[in-house]
Amino acid sequence: MIAFPASLLILNGKSADNIPLRDVIAELRDEGVEIHVRVTWEKGDAQRYVDEARQLGVATVIAGGGDGTINEVSTALIQSQGGNIPALGILPLGTANDFATSVGIPDALDKALKLAIAGNATDIDMVQVNDKTCFINMATGGFGTRITSETPEKLKAALGGVSYFIHGLMRMDTLKPDICDIRGEDFHWQGKALVIGIGNGRQAGGGQQLCPQALINDGLLHLRVFTGEELLPALFTTLANPDNSPNLVDGVSSWFEITAPHEMTFNLDGEPLSGKHFRMEILPGALRCRLPPDCALLK
Repeated sequence: MIAFPASLLILNGKSADNIPLRDVIAELRDEGVEIHVRVTWEKGDAQRYVDEARQLGVATVIAGGGDGTINEVSTALIQSQGGNIPALGILPLGTANDFATSVGIPDALDKALKLAIAGNATDIDMVQVNDKTCFINMATGGFGTRITSETPEKLKAALGGVSYFIHGLMRMDTLKPDICDIRGEDFHWQGKALVIGIGNGRQAGGGQQLCPQALINDGLLHLRVFTGEELLPALFTTLANPDNSPNLVDGVSSWFEITAPHEMTFNLDGEPLSGKHFRMEILPGALRCRLPPDCALLK
């Protein structure tokens, strides 16, 4: 029998009644695998559970939930002080699961959980925003951010990732571009942005590939700005000429600064952050994460 290292699963409270997951955990425990389970109720729980995990001496802290749960757990891990920081495991249980999907986490609960417990731990990058908060996957601004933050929970529960698309169609009349200035290493752009994606990972919003060339261990952020006055004309222009669209602006840098004359909101792995100035900076190799050996986001 393979000796699996001990782990602690931080489970989003919305998944507390997941019967198939309970069965998988019970089967692993019957095989001698040590798994502690903690359920989140409010903001700050993840940090407390990460602290407890370190006291227990587990090898892995597993984030069981969607992109927001992964964000909260990974942020708590990199903000921990001292040695013996557990690796991050991922158990996708959210609506979109953008990060888990892009890095190749299996859909089957048993396979995902075994990978989270015993997969090879790889150093990956995180991103710090304004020196106080972080994201592991992507920061999105503009129309897409307003849609993902406004999509009703009942619609997401019923339709999953496609709910964002449907809600977006319903809100087309509210779309206005954000006037902003974006700077990075050897990069400067100023104009009207319909959608902004700054990616450590590649996709957001339920499967939209905003930064298709991004890697999570290359020390770089990838930027894509979808520009224009109105969404539909810009979209048609881009679809007609996707390789050389005047409405797409791309950049690569270890940091980006965004300033705007008005308040903007960025969605950081599902968590909104509003302001007029954002500095997003890569933290190279800040976190160890258990990923598939064929993960497409590793260089």
